[in-house]
Amino acid sequence: MAREPREGGRGGREREREGDDLVDKLVTINRVAKVVKGGRRFAFAALVVVGDQKGRVGYGAGKAREVPEAIRKATERAKRTMIRVPMKEGRTLHHDSYGHFGAGKVVVRAAEAGTGIIAGGPMRAVFESLGVNDVVAKSLGTRNPHNMVKATFAALERCSSPRAVASRRGKKASELFAKRDASSDEAVEATNG
Repeated sequence: MAREPREGGRGGREREREGDDLVDKLVTINRVAKVVKGGRRFAFAALVVVGDQKGRVGYGAGKAREVPEAIRKATERAKRTMIRVPMKEGRTLHHDSYGHFGAGKVVVRAAEAGTGIIAGGPMRAVFESLGVNDVVAKSLGTRNPHNMVKATFAALERCSSPRAVASRRGKKASELFAKRDASSDEAVEATNG
């Protein structure tokens, strides 16, 4: 048997560092074997998610002969690949999003206050590190943690704030909301009238 999967605990491992205020979560650890002339050589592959719980998050994978070294390598890679995600009221996303990577497909939806994080294992680690408090997410397709994390990041990269959309369209954010409110008022009048 070449591979023997071993996953971290239910919520993974969480450490907080003093200097940079980053929280890293261990998503999964795999023991992998390389067959050589004298037998098998074992190594460990780790997947780590790092975030500041204020809108920045990244992921990384590392492989080494010892578990702590694999986790250290993964954490360093995660810090280098951090992205910023705009959040609504500092607790949820601005809009629903869809992302996929390989066979992993993910649907991420904004939620009302008090909903909490409704997401499966690897996706939960991403949202906790990101600092999102209310979100509903569903993984469709694969259960592979690497593909689930990458698909979640693809969905988060597609998220944008109303201010960014307005600047892209050459308008002000208040104009976008004013048009939406006016169109909803017209729809209500049409159904009543």
